[in-house]
Amino acid sequence: MRAFAVATFCCALFGPVLAADPKPDALVKTKSVEARVLLDERIKADAALAADCLSEGKKWLDKNAAEAAAARKADPQFFRDGGWDFERKYELRSVVADRYVSILRNDYMNTRGAHPNSDVNTILWDKAGNKRISIRPFFTETADNGATMKATVKAIIASLKAEKKKRDAGDTATDEWFNGVAPSLLKVGAVTLAPSTEAGKSSGLTFHYPPYAVGPYAEGEYVAFVPWETLKPYLTAEGTRIFGGARPKGDAEEP
Repeated sequence: MRAFAVATFCCALFGPVLAADPKPDALVKTKSVEARVLLDERIKADAALAADCLSEGKKWLDKNAAEAAAARKADPQFFRDGGWDFERKYELRSVVADRYVSILRNDYMNTRGAHPNSDVNTILWDKAGNKRISIRPFFTETADNGATMKATVKAIIASLKAEKKKRDAGDTATDEWFNGVAPSLLKVGAVTLAPSTEAGKSSGLTFHYPPYAVGPYAEGEYVAFVPWETLKPYLTAEGTRIFGGARPKGDAEEP
């Protein structure tokens, strides 16, 4: 019985670690680099979306493979401990109104420096047109320094300050760290439609920031949430149709 208990404990402790890694959907492996692209199974269920993500991912692989080969040729001593390691994951975050699909694109990059780096970006996919879109269709105007973008940035900063307070990182809740968050679609941050407690709706916008974007590397990634009620004065008819409900508790507890 004792041996059985020990075996059971070891399985529970080490089982997840020994589980096979998911098979990459695209892979480049050379002496200079190993780079992978992985697609969420729910993304692969949509052929057009999967093809779009995979096409982008393969270009990313080829770019990094070429850079690694050039770096190895120029400075082979930096590859004595192995080649570079890259991974890009595409993960489905939400589907709203059975039409708008939000994707998180997370990158891991290890070039044998002081520490690995990571990045996060997003994709908003319109199933009706099988194409990427921005959040423009949901707002009456999205001009740089316009009312919508200014209200959005104000709410983002408030959300980030609250999150920093929770992390006991209030010392970096400063204008210096928030300077990169500007009232412009291209500078406000990588955005997704947040899930909602109301089926088929979005509870608002979540903005995703990688390490260094709004805080030191040690603080990691940040997510800012802007509830749809804050954006209500600026919504188009389509925006009014797709937003509603509240952010689910589990989503709010994500980092």
